[in-house]
Amino acid sequence: MTDNVRTFGYGAGAQSAEERNKVMRNTYWLLALSLLPTVAGAWLGVATGITQALTGGLGLVVFLGGAFGFMYAIEKTKNSSAGVPVLLGFTFFMGLMLSRMIGMILGFSNGAQLIMTAMGGTAGVFFVMATLASVIKRDISGMGKWLFVGALVVMVGSIVNIFVGSTAGMMAISVAVIGIFSAYMLYDLKQILDGGETNYISATLRLYLDLFNVFQALLALLGIMGGERD
Repeated sequence: MTDNVRTFGYGAGAQSAEERNKVMRNTYWLLALSLLPTVAGAWLGVATGITQALTGGLGLVVFLGGAFGFMYAIEKTKNSSAGVPVLLGFTFFMGLMLSRMIGMILGFSNGAQLIMTAMGGTAGVFFVMATLASVIKRDISGMGKWLFVGALVVMVGSIVNIFVGSTAGMMAISVAVIGIFSAYMLYDLKQILDGGETNYISATLRLYLDLFNVFQALLALLGIMGGERD
């Protein structure tokens, strides 16, 4: 499992409550929309098996190259009309990359149940973090640097484990990813609420990565611990 490196610098700006609410509202709408291409990409990947050959180093190169290429393009187009289509293209690509793991989980007799459990768990984490972000009054922007370091560590660990193939390592990395990106979710939501993130496309990208990583890690953990063969 690999994870995406996050950037933690936000351009702080004075925003009215109305403007902050607008950014949050647009972010939620775009985040919901972004899940549709993700599902479409995952379905296409499972149906065609197009990603089955992307194992080991090859899969890592394709994933990192595509993910970072898309993220660079999103940041370049976030203030133009092309920003939303580029973001949706990215979420389709991420769904396609996720399809290999989903295909493996569906190989279990309870695979569909595991996927639904991971989805429910991810939604639950988002609800808790959104609630906390709305009630926490103090500034938590200092978390950003520590979370960035944590994300780097788990990314390196994930890359190493691709070649080592340790089940225990995968479980440890999955637990760490769930913790780090759940905290990132809180951090990103709080930044939007406090006016630290003023672009809803950038905000959506950050929250999408949080959700994607938590879901992927939960799915991996459930597959290892609860997968049942016929």
